[in-house]
Amino acid sequence: MGLLDKITGRFKKTAGDVAGDPSLRRQGREEERKGEAKEELASAQDRADQKAEEVADLERRTS
Repeated sequence: MGLLDKITGRFKKTAGDVAGDPSLRRQGREEERKGEAKEELASAQDRADQKAEEVADLERRTS
């Protein structure tokens, strides 16, 4: 879902530039940052899931 936020943010930033609307441009930047944060969170969750699988596998092998 982060990609959609980033695309929406870029669109709003561009629209703000074209319209000369600094608040729309700022809103676009915030939307882009939200998308980036969502992608970072998803990546961190994936790494945590992989680590949990690794630990579970080691637990099974050493029990």
